[in-house]
Amino acid sequence: MAKICSISGFRFKCARSFSPAAADDISGSSIGVHMRDRLQDVQVLSGLLKECSGLRSISLVEQIHSAIVTGGQAKRKFVMNHLMNAYAKLSEDEKVMKVFDKMPDRNIMSYNIVIGGLVRNEKLGAAVDIFNTMLEKNTASWNAIIAGLINFQYNDYGLRLFTDMHSNGFLLDEYTLGSALKACAGLKDLRRGKQVHCYMIKSGLQLNLVVGSSLTHMYMRCSSLSDGEKVIHSMPQHNVIAFNTLIAGLVQNGDPEGALDQYHVMKMAGFKPDNVTFASVITSCTDLSTLVLGQQIHAEVLKAGFLSVPAVTSSFISMYSRSGCLIKAERVFNEREETGDDHVVWTSIIAAYGLHGRGEEAIEIFRRMEIKGMVANDITFLSILYACSHSGLKDQGLEFFNLMVNKYGLEPKVKHYTCVVDLLGRAGRIEEAETIIKSMPMKPDPVIWKTLLSACKTHKNTAKAESIAKMILSIDPQDSASYVLLSNSQATVKNWLQVEDLRQKMKAQMIGKDPGMSWFETNDEVHRFIIGDSTHPQWKDINSYLEELILELRSHGYVPETSVVLHDMDSEEKEMNLGSHTEKLAVAFALMKLPENAPIRIMKNLRVCDDCHAAMKHISMVRNREIVVRDSNRFHHFRQGVCSCRDYW
Repeated sequence: MAKICSISGFRFKCARSFSPAAADDISGSSIGVHMRDRLQDVQVLSGLLKECSGLRSISLVEQIHSAIVTGGQAKRKFVMNHLMNAYAKLSEDEKVMKVFDKMPDRNIMSYNIVIGGLVRNEKLGAAVDIFNTMLEKNTASWNAIIAGLINFQYNDYGLRLFTDMHSNGFLLDEYTLGSALKACAGLKDLRRGKQVHCYMIKSGLQLNLVVGSSLTHMYMRCSSLSDGEKVIHSMPQHNVIAFNTLIAGLVQNGDPEGALDQYHVMKMAGFKPDNVTFASVITSCTDLSTLVLGQQIHAEVLKAGFLSVPAVTSSFISMYSRSGCLIKAERVFNEREETGDDHVVWTSIIAAYGLHGRGEEAIEIFRRMEIKGMVANDITFLSILYACSHSGLKDQGLEFFNLMVNKYGLEPKVKHYTCVVDLLGRAGRIEEAETIIKSMPMKPDPVIWKTLLSACKTHKNTAKAESIAKMILSIDPQDSASYVLLSNSQATVKNWLQVEDLRQKMKAQMIGKDPGMSWFETNDEVHRFIIGDSTHPQWKDINSYLEELILELRSHGYVPETSVVLHDMDSEEKEMNLGSHTEKLAVAFALMKLPENAPIRIMKNLRVCDDCHAAMKHISMVRNREIVVRDSNRFHHFRQGVCSCRDYW
């Protein structure tokens, strides 16, 4: 038996399917004359339709539809517009169109409701067709179609209609301008964005809070940071959205410290951060590798109740994993609320496992995603390919690449091909990797060629390395990485004349390379160590401690890996050179400062060398310490003389 519902004094059958007999509940003799009279009141009908659509009940809306027809109200535009709106909110597009097609008389509102419903349900083609048939339009008509197109990334088309709207003499209100600015931001079109800004000033909307936030977002997306900040600071009022726009813009433009400063200003001004704020602030902590501050933000998120938001959850997974705390990243994932769970969270934990060289675990998560019926996207596949690449899982990685294309129908991008080239290159299949690059449907970028160049260095294929480097340098003569990789490739086979020639070329063209740098955080303070820099206030103590530590390691079997010193010098000089590597200095200082048994987390801007890798394994065993090192590629977890990468990096 169907459940009976009562809304506004009326009784309905709350059935999932509708039959004409159900209309008896609302239009038959059982409800009495008074109720039938009330159903002639259009305000009562519109109120009922709003309540029923709010309850997400198609059955109830259908029963009211039947009552409208049997009560002779089907010719009234006001009633039928409300009926279409109710169906549209329930994504019943076919029913919307049936009502629309049968209406003997329509007004602009009728068209706007249909367009809005089609846009909400992602049927943009049908919405545009309806819009084009309109003989008469108003500002709401234009806003609905422009916003719909731009929300689904049809930015150029949306801006063309924006221009047409202006040319036809329609008023561009705050919603129109907000959509146009969003399109300019999506296209990173600063010129057209400034044109919209000029119109805002002429129309007196430059101080509007909503449009001002959209304008700031546009400037930030176009990397015009100072203009975006000027807009925010010129606004007489601020709200959470304005602060969120500024904070997110600062993060996107590489100023995480500025973003955190604005976060504190926001709280001091009395505004409560929301899930959007926290997602940006957590990303700032990730970029700065400030684990302590990230944990403080975590506590604030728990207190505010936003941990169940997927964007916040995924940001925490990324923050903890990139700070070397994979266990905490796993805990965030495992303890999350699965309501509202989406592929972003799952992709984040796959990426976390990949960053730590845990390819098998990443694959297991992907399989669980498939079992749950979640659809992987191109970012998910990029994460799983990266995980396979950094775990030596060549065959599995190639299988996932084929799965992406053949089963999921996704078109690989350059980054996906780069992972495949890395997989093959690490396995020594240089020629096959080069064939992949040359057969790509898009133009290769310098990164994919440098990935292959790195593989040539690893496998001492100097002839191929030289040809690839020349090709990259013909595209970008100032690319220091290619010079360094080629020089190192020549050094591995002791071609010292070629090495010196390359270094002289770099010097002549004033091409510098990034100096090696390592850092770690303790007591809210970040300590940085840069190659060749002895300005640290405790430099002498650190250097002395490191020398004693190296002697202790030697007594336990450590032998300096002098082959990684790519300079023509004797063994003693090479050993001295190895002692100055910044990750060793950072670990020595951490051992001096941190309590016993406290894990050591070191960040490094370059790839860790073979000698430092061997030294870290010995230190972890001799001092019984867990040492986590993040280099430019991945994380290394050293415990009891063993590294998590299994010497594959």
